[in-house]
Amino acid sequence: MTTLDLPLELNLEAVHFTDEQFYQLCIHNPEMAIEQNAQGVLIVMPPVGGESDNQEMEVGGELYLWNKQTQLGKVFSSSTVFPTADWQQAMVKDRPEGPSPDAAWVELSRWEALTPEQRRRFPPIAPDFVMEVRSSTDNLTTLREKMQEYVASGVRLSWLINPQDQQAEVYRPGQEVEVRSLPTQLSGESVLPGFILNVSPFA
Repeated sequence: MTTLDLPLELNLEAVHFTDEQFYQLCIHNPEMAIEQNAQGVLIVMPPVGGESDNQEMEVGGELYLWNKQTQLGKVFSSSTVFPTADWQQAMVKDRPEGPSPDAAWVELSRWEALTPEQRRRFPPIAPDFVMEVRSSTDNLTTLREKMQEYVASGVRLSWLINPQDQQAEVYRPGQEVEVRSLPTQLSGESVLPGFILNVSPFA
């Protein structure tokens, strides 16, 4: 793995982007996956390889199909940033930036409560559910910290799929992380009623 395969981290702790500035940074660099962590570090993720992208699409596709049948909410890809008020208060006070999970889901009534302008830009709402699939460029410690930040921001259920270690981790508010070996069956519980994801071992 070369340095070109690793995330580029820029420590901009002294820089305070406004919501508009961060939005403009992202839309003027559509080829770059940009987010900022709780320590104020701007992270530019490298493109994932074919294998990692396929893994993300397969598990994210299952979420999409479930939601298409139930019509209970809205599904989002890794292109969407969620600069939530909860995120700002809990993790990055006075910063509008937020996380970009591989897949996210927001319950329909909460989504419809947003204004058309809020929906068009980065929606100021904590997803009800997020899912991350660890790629070959993801540092596991950093990714686990991100999962904890999701919980702190108000996300009700989070899954971390870890192909490298053949594991899945389940994060819930106020509970210990549940680690499962693959193959396993993950339930959407009360957050995603009726949604079941069967995760097979990765080759």
